[in-house]
Amino acid sequence: MAWEEYREIIRVAREQVRKAKALTGLKRARDVKGNKKEFYRYVNDRRKMRENVGPLQKETGDLVTQPVEKAEVLNDFFASAFNSKCSSHTTQVAEGKGGGWENKEPPTIGEDQVQDCLRNLKVHKSTGV
Repeated sequence: MAWEEYREIIRVAREQVRKAKALTGLKRARDVKGNKKEFYRYVNDRRKMRENVGPLQKETGDLVTQPVEKAEVLNDFFASAFNSKCSSHTTQVAEGKGGGWENKEPPTIGEDQVQDCLRNLKVHKSTGV
């Protein structure tokens, strides 16, 4: 099969999938008055969730990949933002799609950045504003 044929088949398939998704969405939107559960099923299907968090680095410099250890590292870090103890540690979070994080420099989130965000938080505004 030639490369051009392959690309054309993929383009047609994507177009058909896009049309099918649009028609399904329209059908669900039309049927919302009669079936509320279908509407909420549609909304929940469209909601994007983040399944994985990349590896984290402890204060000691060790890389943590197990979910329980990640939770402990994040809990310690965010708890320190609310405690009076001031530590100079930073937590590094490596983000990546499909495990491609090995070759990228992970961003560093400092305690002072969290403090600034919390200090500038507007509690009387609605979320998303």
